[in-house]
Amino acid sequence: MNQSNQAQVFRSLHVPGRPLILFNVWDAGSAKAVGTSGAQALGTGSWSVAAAYGFTDGEKMALDLCLSNLQRIVQATEVPVTVDLESGYGADPSAVGKTVSGALQAGAIGCNLADSFPENGALREASDQAARLQAARAAADALGIPAFLNARTDIFFQSGPEHHDESMVEAALERGRIYAEAGADGLFVPGLVDERLIGRLVEGSPLPVNIMVGKKTPLTARLVDLGVARISHGPGPYLLAMRALEDAARAAFQETNPFSH
Repeated sequence: MNQSNQAQVFRSLHVPGRPLILFNVWDAGSAKAVGTSGAQALGTGSWSVAAAYGFTDGEKMALDLCLSNLQRIVQATEVPVTVDLESGYGADPSAVGKTVSGALQAGAIGCNLADSFPENGALREASDQAARLQAARAAADALGIPAFLNARTDIFFQSGPEHHDESMVEAALERGRIYAEAGADGLFVPGLVDERLIGRLVEGSPLPVNIMVGKKTPLTARLVDLGVARISHGPGPYLLAMRALEDAARAAFQETNPFSH
């Protein structure tokens, strides 16, 4: 399939109640491993990619390195790849458009774009984020690629889960409506784990809803029942792999065979 066809296939995988599952990858090696598991698509996680290269999250990793890593991932698999571009690596909409254009030229068929400032996690004004999404859509249109723009709102990262309530859901839904009008295709709400609030968000969202798996997230079967359209795993796979590596190294240093199990 060419890139445009891949983008169309990727879009079709976002079905409420039959969600696309992304077990997030961070390099070509992890892409090959997850790709052989039967994955329908691959997605990077910015935290994992940054950590693999020795950086912290928050656009500390140079964009050129992010895009060259993305290109290697795309070349390592035959399934569609979406990239986490954090807040778009740009102070203004024009710069975000250039970032998205670079990602699509590297082979991605979609991206995440967050509505927070990378330096401190504070929320942008919804109108400002809408302008950034419009620039991203224009960049994709200019390349003739129906890219899937996953609008991430960090409303639920502004406080702990114990403080999440209906008013925050309404605020997220209002942003979702604004982002949909700006050209977004999905609404990503990391940090939201309350089952009742997820249900309310899915019910009112104008866009397919993406939930990120964490320790307190409902099980996949429950997210299916709630009508979630996309489930991503964020930094979880990277942390799992690093724990396994650490355990194997510790066994080797203790003069046992780390490959015996």
